[in-house]
Amino acid sequence: MERTILEKLLNWKNSPYRKPLILKGVRQVGKTWVLKEFGRRHYENTAYFNFDENEEYRQFFETTKDVNRILQNLMLASGQRILPEKTLIIFDEVQDCPKVINSMKYFCENAPEYHIACAGSLLGIALAKPSSFPVGKVNFMQIDPMTFTEFLFANGDKNLAAYLDTVETLEPLPDAFFNPLYEKMKMYYVTGGMPESVLMWTQARDISAMQEALSGIIGAYERDFAKHPDINEFPKISMIWKSIPSQLSRENKKFIYKVVKEGARAREYEDALQWLVDARLVHKVYRSSAPGLPVSAYDDLSAFKIYLVDVGLLRRLAMLAPTAFGEGNRLFTEFKGALTENYVLQTLITQFEVPPRYWSQSNPPYEVDFLIQRDNDLFPVEVKSEANTASKSLKKFKELFGDKVKLRIRFSLDNLKLDGDVLNIPLFMADHADRLIGIALNHQN
Repeated sequence: MERTILEKLLNWKNSPYRKPLILKGVRQVGKTWVLKEFGRRHYENTAYFNFDENEEYRQFFETTKDVNRILQNLMLASGQRILPEKTLIIFDEVQDCPKVINSMKYFCENAPEYHIACAGSLLGIALAKPSSFPVGKVNFMQIDPMTFTEFLFANGDKNLAAYLDTVETLEPLPDAFFNPLYEKMKMYYVTGGMPESVLMWTQARDISAMQEALSGIIGAYERDFAKHPDINEFPKISMIWKSIPSQLSRENKKFIYKVVKEGARAREYEDALQWLVDARLVHKVYRSSAPGLPVSAYDDLSAFKIYLVDVGLLRRLAMLAPTAFGEGNRLFTEFKGALTENYVLQTLITQFEVPPRYWSQSNPPYEVDFLIQRDNDLFPVEVKSEANTASKSLKKFKELFGDKVKLRIRFSLDNLKLDGDVLNIPLFMADHADRLIGIALNHQN
C-alpha cells in the first residue's frame, strides 16, 4: 500500500532539526506497518521493540537515563543491531510506558544521531495526562485512515489518482473519468480507510472478510474503553460510541446527551466523551457563532457535532449493509447523508491545520455544515448528498457575512465547476479541496 505519510517521514529523516518522533493514530490505522516500511525503504536496518509483547524491555528505561546504556541493553536483549544515522529505531505500543516517552528528552539532547520513532494506539490519552512529558523535545505526526486517493492506489487505480492530480482548471471532468470515480467513491464508503478493510476488498474482493475486519476493529476499540482509569466511565464511553449513528441520522446533527440515555446530563458524560476525543476515535466539531479569527474565540462550547474517525467504521457501526453500494445514490443519502458528511470531515481534517467548525442559527433555521480556515480566510462548506444542490444556507451565510466570504464551497455529486463565488467540488475530489480552493481564489483575482 502506498501511504502519503511516507513522504512526510522522509522529510522528518532529512530535517536538520529532526527530533525523536511520536506517531499518533488509532488502533489498526497502519502505524507499525508504515514505520517498518519506511525503515525498509530508507535505512540500512530497522530495530523494532514492542513494549506490549516484551514488557521486560521497559525495565531498561526505569534503571537509567543514559541513552547509550539503554540502547546497549536493548541490543543485547534483542540481538538487533543499532547504528547512528543508519538504523531506524521503532518503539511500539509505548502508551503505557511513561518512562519510555520521557526518555525521548535524553535521546534528543544527548544522542540526536539516533533516529527514533515511537508509536502507540492510545497515545492521545497518554499524552493528555499531566506527567513529565518531554515538551519541545519530540516531533509529532498524525496518521489517519487511508484517504480516497490512497484507496485508489491500493485498488490499482493509479491512473485515476494521477488524473485528479493534473486537474488545474475548474471545468467539468469528462464522463470517462467522472463515472468510474463516482463508482469507486461508493466502494470507499463501504470499506472506509482502515488498511485491513481496504486490503480485504482490493486484494481479495471479499465482502464478508471486509465486514469481519471492520467488526474486529470496532471490537478492539470497544475493549479499549475499559482502559479508562475510572471504571465507572466505561459504560458511558460505550453508550456514547453506540449512539453516534443515531446522533448523525437526525436532521439537526448537533450532539444531544439525551440520545445517549434518557435523562443524561452533560456533566455526567463529558469525561467519557473527552476520552473518545483524546483517543481520536471521534472528531468533535464546535458550532461557531460567526466567521471570525481566531476561530476558537467564536466557539459555542455547548453546541457541537461528533463524527467517527472513519466512514467505513460508521457504516459498519450503523449496521448498513454493503448491498447499499449497488442501489444508486443510497449510500450517499442514507441516514440524512451522515456518511457523506463524515467522509468530507475526514478529508478536511487532513488538509487544514485548524479543525473545522460548523455554523447555524435557529430562527429561522439555517445551517452550514462546516467552516474551514485556510491561511487567514474562512470558508463556509455545504455537503450535499442528494441530487438537489440548492444551497439556502450558503446563500443566507453570504447575506449575513458577505464582506468576510471570498468563496463558498459545496461538496456534491455534481461535476466540478466555479459558479460565481460558489465552488462545487465532486465528492471524489474532496482530497484536493485545499488545492482547488487555491485555484478558485486565483481565478477571482
